[in-house]
Parts: sequence; C-alpha cells; structure tokens
Amino acid sequence: MAKGEYIVSLDIGTSKVRAIIGELNGNSINVIGVGSAEGEGIRHGAIVDIDQTVQSIREAVDHAERMVGIHIASAYVGISGNHIELQSSHGVVAVSSQDREIGEEDIDRVLQQARVVALKPEREIIDVVAKEYIVDGLRGIMDPRGMLGVRLEVDAYLITGSRTAIHNVVRCVERAGIEVANLVLLPMAASTVALSADERKLGVALVDVGAGATSVTVFEHGVMVGTSIIPMGGDYVTHDIAIGLRTQTATAEQVKIRHGCASVDAASDAERFQIPRIGSHQEVEYTQYDLATIIEPRMQEIFSLVRKEIEKMGYLHDLPSGYVLHGGVMSMQAAGELAAAELQAPVRVAVPEFLGVRDPSFVNGVGIISHALRSQVRITQLETVTTSRPVKTGGGVFARFKDWLRDFI
Repeated sequence: MAKGEYIVSLDIGTSKVRAIIGELNGNSINVIGVGSAEGEGIRHGAIVDIDQTVQSIREAVDHAERMVGIHIASAYVGISGNHIELQSSHGVVAVSSQDREIGEEDIDRVLQQARVVALKPEREIIDVVAKEYIVDGLRGIMDPRGMLGVRLEVDAYLITGSRTAIHNVVRCVERAGIEVANLVLLPMAASTVALSADERKLGVALVDVGAGATSVTVFEHGVMVGTSIIPMGGDYVTHDIAIGLRTQTATAEQVKIRHGCASVDAASDAERFQIPRIGSHQEVEYTQYDLATIIEPRMQEIFSLVRKEIEKMGYLHDLPSGYVLHGGVMSMQAAGELAAAELQAPVRVAVPEFLGVRDPSFVNGVGIISHALRSQVRITQLETVTTSRPVKTGGGVFARFKDWLRDFI
C-alpha cells in the first residue's frame, strides 16, 4: 500500500449518495475528494428504483472524479437495513506452525471455519466478527497473535443479509460502471471513526439518524452485539415542516438545514426567514421558534423510539458510555441536547475530524474507508506471512457471492 493508492467508499443513503476518495499514506489515509448526489430511487434505506439509483451513483462518482482528477474503477460499498441479522458461530483449527506460534494465517483460517454454517437459501454472509478467541481452552483472548498453542478456537458473530437486498445494491453499483471491491456493514464501518476503544468496550449505542431510517447498534466488550432499524428519520422532520408551513418539500429541506433547531427552548425569535407557500407566489415570514415547534415533537419521537429499541434489545441500563449519534439531522442546532433529555443518558454527536467539512452525515462514508484500510492492512500482513497459497481478499460476501450472482442474473 504505497502512497498514491486510493480507497473509494460509496454510501448509498435515502437523501444522498456520497462517494469519498481517500489517499493511502502508509497506514493512514487522507480524504482528498467528496462527491454527492440526491438519493433518487431509495426509500427508507432500501432501493426501490434501480435506474434512478444507478443515476445517483454515477452523479456522485463523477463529482468526486472531477474534484480529484482520477478515474474511479472500484469502491467499497456500505450496506445496512432491517434485513441484517446476527448469528452466533464457532470455529476450531489446529495451529499450523511447527513452533506452535499463532499467526495471521491461523486467525484467518479459524474465522473462515466459523463461516461454515447452515444458512437459509435467501441469506448470505456479509462479515464475521470475533467475540473472543480460545487458545487450548483459555478463554477471553481478544488477540491471540504471537501466543503459543495447539488448538485455536473462536466464538464469533456472523453478520448475514438478504441475498435479494445485496443483489440489488451490487447490481446498481456495477451498472454505474463501478466494481464492488467489497461490501461493508455501515454500523461496523461507522464505529471505526465514531467510537473510541473505551466506548466499545464498556458498552455504547451507536445511532445513525438517517433520512429515511434510523439504525441502532449496540457495542459491548469491543464487538457489535445487536443491531436494529427504526423506519423513521430526518425525512419525517422535513415532511412535517412542509405540512406545517404549507410549502414544498425541497423548500422545507432547505429551511431545516439553514434555520432548524431541535429544541423550542433553544430557538430564537430574532432569527427570521421567508418562504413561499404552495399555490401562492407570496412569501410568508416565520421565526426559528415557529420552526422549532414543528421539529421538536418529531425529533422527540425518534429519540423515544431509539430508547424503546434499546430497551427491547435488553441494554437500557447497560450502556455506561451512553449514546453516540450521527447522521445529517444531528447537525441541527440543539439536537444533541434534546437527545440527551429524551434518552436520559450521556449523548455525544460524532463528527469526522479529518474532513474539510465538519458534518455528522459523513461518518458512514469516512467509516467505510477506515474499515477498508484496516482490512487491507490485515491482508497485507497475512500475505507477508504466507506466500504458498493465494489469500482471499474479498473478505466475506464475495468469496461465494460472485458465483451465485452469475447464476442469479
């Protein structure tokens, strides 16, 4: 991975499709280009129109290419949705080296072994996440590299998704002329830039308040232990504004971004704006306080549903690190304060720190790049250890998915 190589991420969201280009610099990465387009053809995080989604992807990629002056051939693609499930698994292998030292190859083999499970025909493995490793019966090991042993085991979670949903995402990206380097689960990707090691270890809920849906993911002991989707997000706030102010949806979205405040108490009567009403050329003046009276109830409802979802998952009182929220709507004034009041727990809004713009909606895209970089570092280490056989760099879904896709098409 020499300087000058690139990693490209595609975040296909309900309101925006973003292509982010990162340049590799050793084991770190610099974000050098961002392209975005309106998320046409996507509703509540799911693809409902292939052609419109393909067009949105092309526009985002073209925008990023023009910014940097390079051609994008492949990208890591984020995936999420209510079709994602976690399934426990276990893998066992014998340590291969003569001196019994556990290396990268052994870890790769035991994780591959954990994938060997019976799945329903409509399910496909996206990734495998190790909960703990076991060396000769000794449990609780998070990184067994360099340890001595004869038998290596892993307790893991298999992250599986709907083959149909995966197929639709891959089809859209490939029709846009981009090769899919790999699929990346968005909550896993976002956690690499949004969460600290202590938060992941102690227990934290990562909440992505997207435009069409809100994802809720719990991390504990350093691994993802549960994920869920709430079919409500920032678009509902926009819809409420459009109805309350009797204006067009596009105008309502602009007003939300420029003047929105999530809390009535924090809103100002001094901040005023004018917007045209539907069916009239005459503009009407409103204050930020007027706007907040519309926004606050819907935001309260979203955060209330997040709290109920955490309670349903059984972690309501087991999150010492509280909640970390991201997504475009969380850039709204007082959104974090309102979330803390509704969730009755510590709340932090995650913002990528190495982008030119400080925007919580970029967490997923930057997270995909960070996750892909970590995977490439691990693969490079593995390739330096073993050169006797080719290494699978597809990582998860694409080892078997390509063959299945040929038959499906």
